[in-house]
Amino acid sequence: QVQLVESGGGLVQAGGSLRLSCTAFGLGFDYYTMAWFRQAPGKEREGVSCISQTGSSTCYADSMKGRFTVSRDNAKATLYLQMNSLKPEDTARYYCAAGPGWGISESGYKYWGQGTQVTVSS
Repeated sequence: QVQLVESGGGLVQAGGSLRLSCTAFGLGFDYYTMAWFRQAPGKEREGVSCISQTGSSTCYADSMKGRFTVSRDNAKATLYLQMNSLKPEDTARYYCAAGPGWGISESGYKYWGQGTQVTVSS
């Protein structure tokens, strides 16, 4: 069955950086658009970033532009999210997702990981 496994979360001070990874198992990885979403306590899940099958196109939520960079390595079936200049408001559980759609709306994604926690201290 399909599994998406996130890693790389942790505790970091404001202004710091983290790189999240998401490795896919049982999925034709390079056939899918991949995306990152996040959910903070008490808030709805929101889209962070997406990347096309080949990696040639990307999208970002406005608040992440210039700070976050999404990338993928199809040979490793792995998605990445480089997060720089982290802020306390970036604290959330980060999820990767795979789907046939495009953009950062949840409806475009069929498969989801369990998430990795990112905590940014002030």
